[in-house]
Amino acid sequence: MKSILVANRGEIAVRIMRTCREMGIRTIAVYSDVDRDSLHVREADRAYPLGGSTPAESYLVHDKIIQIAKESGAEGIHPGYGFLSENASFAKRVADEGLIWIGPPASAISAMGSKTEARALMIAANVPVVPGTKGAVASADEAVEFARKAGFPVLLKAAAGGGGKGMRVVRKEEDLADALAAAQREAKSAFADDAVYVEKYLEEPKHIEVQIFADRFGDAVYLGERECSMQRRHQKIIEEAPSAAVTPELRKRIGETAVMAAKACGYVNAGTCEFLLDKTGEFYFLEMNTRLQVEHPVTEMVTGLDLVRMQIEVARGERLKLSQDDVKLRGHAIEVRIYAEEVLSGFLPSTGVLEIWRPATGPGLREDTGQYEGAEISRFYDPMISKLVAYAETREAAIERMRRALREYFVAGVMTNIGFCNFILSRDEFRSGKFDTGTVERILLPDYIELVFSERSVPDWLPAAIAVANRAYKSEAQYANGAAAHESNWQSAGRSRALKNHW
Repeated sequence: MKSILVANRGEIAVRIMRTCREMGIRTIAVYSDVDRDSLHVREADRAYPLGGSTPAESYLVHDKIIQIAKESGAEGIHPGYGFLSENASFAKRVADEGLIWIGPPASAISAMGSKTEARALMIAANVPVVPGTKGAVASADEAVEFARKAGFPVLLKAAAGGGGKGMRVVRKEEDLADALAAAQREAKSAFADDAVYVEKYLEEPKHIEVQIFADRFGDAVYLGERECSMQRRHQKIIEEAPSAAVTPELRKRIGETAVMAAKACGYVNAGTCEFLLDKTGEFYFLEMNTRLQVEHPVTEMVTGLDLVRMQIEVARGERLKLSQDDVKLRGHAIEVRIYAEEVLSGFLPSTGVLEIWRPATGPGLREDTGQYEGAEISRFYDPMISKLVAYAETREAAIERMRRALREYFVAGVMTNIGFCNFILSRDEFRSGKFDTGTVERILLPDYIELVFSERSVPDWLPAAIAVANRAYKSEAQYANGAAAHESNWQSAGRSRALKNHW
């Protein structure tokens, strides 16, 4: 492959293009009207407009993307994550048009894309699954019948999608009918499919996922696990590799199970098997993501592998260049997803311009981003600013490195979750590793809100912090207009020193 069209936007498009550049592969970007000035457009060798503003008008339009791929001379299409990355019909269309699909075959995407079909496939392959209905429930009565047998609480889940949409925890029988109707409406809106099935709800589990890779020759390996239990609204915000809760013996068992799951559906290329780990150490298959994951950088950091390079090599017909014995995990990596959002307003997106953006730098840090100073956080797409990754030899050192980086990270123009993430990293719940998928919303978020609104949460360094931030903002604006700032360097240094003494 000498040229690849990246059918995506933002940080993942930029990240794919960088590996392509290292491999000597020409890159082609596509962009919506909103994204005409985006970083991925600048990074590509060539860029073509899709038109429209919403995903439905741009990044989800099969015909436009295929047409551009042909016009540009692209030999392959990399879908990144989200958008069309798990769309079986698009994957098939790409192959039918004589282009190389950099991902799993359409048959595997289809099999694992339906949660009910995936469950049936895993049961047949002797992969442990959470007890649940065999398929989507046809009525509230059917849901009640299962719930009575399994016992409350139960979890309602959209059969056609993920990301927390179409998902409801139900603890009482009298709430089930209304919750089912709400889940069906949400599933219909998000996935154009209102099918919902029911599972037994596991209390306070961990969310552990395993990165797998398979080639066309029947070889498959697992690349360790990722700890993804730090979630808000069923979406991950902090991920780690490896998990502090996974022993070498458990890593081998859960990794071999993930490979078994991949082989059961004829999987090829990069994929991720997600599991729930209960308090007794038993794990259950949750779902398989038939694409590259958002949090893949932590796996790259501890294995030393480039997963995008591996994807391209496998897609063009090469064998995997490593065996299971070659996979070694070294050190510890933590990823924080930095979002433009208002934590205290229920994590609502914060739109606007990144008027000042000063990412953290230093040893052991990696940042994947599609943003730049002056870029706009639009209401049309995910409000992620960047993925910040800290790597160190131990988990404790990685935590401290990340905390230092978050303290240095500065954004003006939009609200962010930086303070909340640093708060999480400071807490014993996180540092001990003894947290679950509900820890954020059950404990950490309420404590953070109480801290913010407490009178004691106004420390003596806050005025200095405000002064330094205000000074930075005014200075940027004045120098941009050709005017000099009036405050002396001594005044600025004094305020900064007063602030740093409290950090």
